[in-house]
Amino acid sequence: MTAPFASDPARARGRLIPEQESTFRSCFQRDRDRIIHASAFRRLKHKTQVFIEHEGDYYRTRLTHSIEVAQVARTISGALGLNAELTEAVALAHDLGHTPFGHTGEDALAEMMAPYGGFDHNAQAIRIVTDLERHYAEFDGLNLTWETLEGLAKHNGPVIGEVPWALAAYNTRHDLELHTFASAEAQVAAIADDVAYNHHDLHDGLRAELFSTDELAELPILNACFSDVDTLYPGLNYYRRRHEALRRFFGVLVEDVIGLAQIRLSQLAPQSVDDIRAADHAIIRFSDDVFEDLKVIRAFLFDRMYRAPSVVVMRKQVTQVVEELFPHFMAHPDQLPKQWRKDVHAAQTETDLARIVSDYIAGMTDRFALQEHTRLVGL
Repeated sequence: MTAPFASDPARARGRLIPEQESTFRSCFQRDRDRIIHASAFRRLKHKTQVFIEHEGDYYRTRLTHSIEVAQVARTISGALGLNAELTEAVALAHDLGHTPFGHTGEDALAEMMAPYGGFDHNAQAIRIVTDLERHYAEFDGLNLTWETLEGLAKHNGPVIGEVPWALAAYNTRHDLELHTFASAEAQVAAIADDVAYNHHDLHDGLRAELFSTDELAELPILNACFSDVDTLYPGLNYYRRRHEALRRFFGVLVEDVIGLAQIRLSQLAPQSVDDIRAADHAIIRFSDDVFEDLKVIRAFLFDRMYRAPSVVVMRKQVTQVVEELFPHFMAHPDQLPKQWRKDVHAAQTETDLARIVSDYIAGMTDRFALQEHTRLVGL
């Protein structure tokens, strides 16, 4: 049953460029489908978060992560009576703006772009879906609905203070009401992101042998999960044991989010999606107890995984790739692909050129960035 505060496609605020509606799909379904068919979405297959794409076939990529986020988001959305298609569209698109090499690549590109307005992956996602995907005859970008764009811009909360330039530029054309919270669907997509990466980073770290199963079994939440598995399945195979424990951990997080959301929605008693936007706090979040436990788990991952010696070496290497590709293209913009040169010729300032170079590098996959660095800069 659809809740009164769910986003209703029949009442959607429309697209920047008006289009005839589909006979068979709602506007949010069309948004989701356009995202899935976007070039930037396909490139997520070869972009990673912690490990470089070629290091192993079993580590999550941005694509598999986005699919996992969408699955979690649909589950939570369904339990709360929200619009599943809008939730899924925001979940699938939330990582489109990420650079190659995960947060390491983003940090390096942000440093290169500091003199030119900076770089922000959420704002870059908006830039991709409103400009850089250039396949349609009548518009640049994907011409997504206001609700999906709002979700991408604000899924982590209101955008206050200094607004990233890429987001500010679009917002002048299509006001996304950055000062308010996003719809409950977008908030669900954001928390689903947290659920997914908290789960799969533990799994990937185990596979990379950066820590042991016994160490995980001592962490909050996980200790109870392992205890339950050991009680039900004494002597279980090592790999099955940790899988059973991690899937229980996954379930604890999802159930915590749904349970707290039901309480907070009951207290707020929203009668429309605008009541969600006007609230003075996020509706979809972890409970305080689970949030504190997750802080302990994240601290463990930061120390044992994100700053593991092997990962630190990788971070240094890929940072160099971005730091050398950026000035190379700034000095030799003629070496950008043919379809980018029209924008280069239209650039009037160094900042204009820097933002074109940033767009190009941000869109690279891990593999392609390494190949281009070798070809253009050398080892």
